[in-house]
Amino acid sequence: MKFKFPVGYHDFHPVKIIDFQLNRWYSLGYTDFNDTLEVASRIKRFEDWKSEMIQLAEQALSENRYMNGTFYYRASEFFTLPDDPDKEYLYDKFIELFYNVFLEDEPIERFMVPYKNTFLPVIRILSQKEGIKGTVIIHGGFDSFIEEFYSMAAYFTESGYDVVLFEGPGQGAALKKYGLPLNHEWEKPAKAILDYFQLDEVTWLGISMGGWLCFRAAAFEPRIKKVIASSVAFDYMQIPNPLIQVLARFLLKFPKILNYFSNLQMKGDYQERWGVNNLMYITRKDTPYDASQVILKFNEENLNSELVKQDVLILSGDEDHFIPLKMHYKQVKALKNVNSVTERIFTRKEQAHNHCQVGNIGLALDVMLKWIR
Repeated sequence: MKFKFPVGYHDFHPVKIIDFQLNRWYSLGYTDFNDTLEVASRIKRFEDWKSEMIQLAEQALSENRYMNGTFYYRASEFFTLPDDPDKEYLYDKFIELFYNVFLEDEPIERFMVPYKNTFLPVIRILSQKEGIKGTVIIHGGFDSFIEEFYSMAAYFTESGYDVVLFEGPGQGAALKKYGLPLNHEWEKPAKAILDYFQLDEVTWLGISMGGWLCFRAAAFEPRIKKVIASSVAFDYMQIPNPLIQVLARFLLKFPKILNYFSNLQMKGDYQERWGVNNLMYITRKDTPYDASQVILKFNEENLNSELVKQDVLILSGDEDHFIPLKMHYKQVKALKNVNSVTERIFTRKEQAHNHCQVGNIGLALDVMLKWIR
C-alpha cells in the first residue's frame, strides 16, 4: 500500500493540542481533509471529542472508506479518559479494523516477542523489492501505537528496506494487554527485538519520546548502526523555563502537596485531567507524584549520550509546541563520541515546523531515506 503525505500544517482548531491531533492523523496520510474540517467545527470542548470522532468513523465506514474509519476510531480513543469503559472498547475496535479490514490483504506479519514473562507486540513488513538494503526498526514514544506508523513503514519497504515496528513498555498492547508500564531502560526491549529476529547493523528510528528512548537503546546496544530521532527531549525536567523548573523541584519534595494541587487542577480542567490521568495510566501509578517519578528518570544522566557511538540523524521542528528547540541543541552537544551527527531543523516555510514534522511527513521521510543511503 502506498500513502500520500499531504503538505501543510492547518489551523483546524483553536485549542493547540486538539489542533495537533487533527493534523497528526491527516499528515500521516490516514484521514480526509474535509472530514477533519467538519469535525473540528463540531468539537467545542474536549468532552465532545469522543462522540464526534465515533460518529465520523461510522460515517466513513458506511461509505466503505475503511482507512479513514479505522483512524477516526484511533483518534476517538486518544482523549478518552483512562477510567472511561469506552477506552478499551475503542482501542479494540481500532485494532480489529486495522488488521481485519484496513490491512486485510497487506503482506504483514505479526509477532509476540517474549519479554519479562509477557510479550512485546511487533509488526514486520518485508520489502517486496529485490536486493534488500537493510532493516529499519521503528517505535514511538509516550502513548503511541505501532499501527500509527504503518504509512511511514510502507515508505521504507517501498524503498527496499525491511521494517520492524514494535511496542515497548507503556505503549499500545504492551501496556493495555500485556501489563508493561512505561520504563526508561529501552535497551532491554531493544535487545529482545534484536535477539528474536537475529538482526545486526540496523537503522533505529525513534519518534516523539522515542527520540529519547532511541539514544538510550543505542548507548547500550552496538547492533544498532544508525540512529534517527524524530524529536528529542534529552531531559524532561529541563524542558520548562527555569522558574517552572524551580517550582517543580520544590513541589517534588512534598508529595502530598503536589498531589493536592494536581487533583485540584484536574477537577476544573479536562485537558489537565486527561494529561495527568494519562500519565498515571501509562506508568501504572496511583498518584500524580508517583507517576512523575517515572518521568523524572527520563533525564540527561540516564540517557547516557556519551556512550552513543553510532551515526546519528536528529530531526526537529523550530516551532515544536511540545519540545522547545533548546533541547535539540542540548542533545547535539551531548553526543560527544558519535561516529557522526547530522542535524536537521525544519521550518514553517517547509510546513514541518511542529512536533515530529507533522505537517510534512513526506519531507521528513525523504530526509531520513537520503541520510540512510
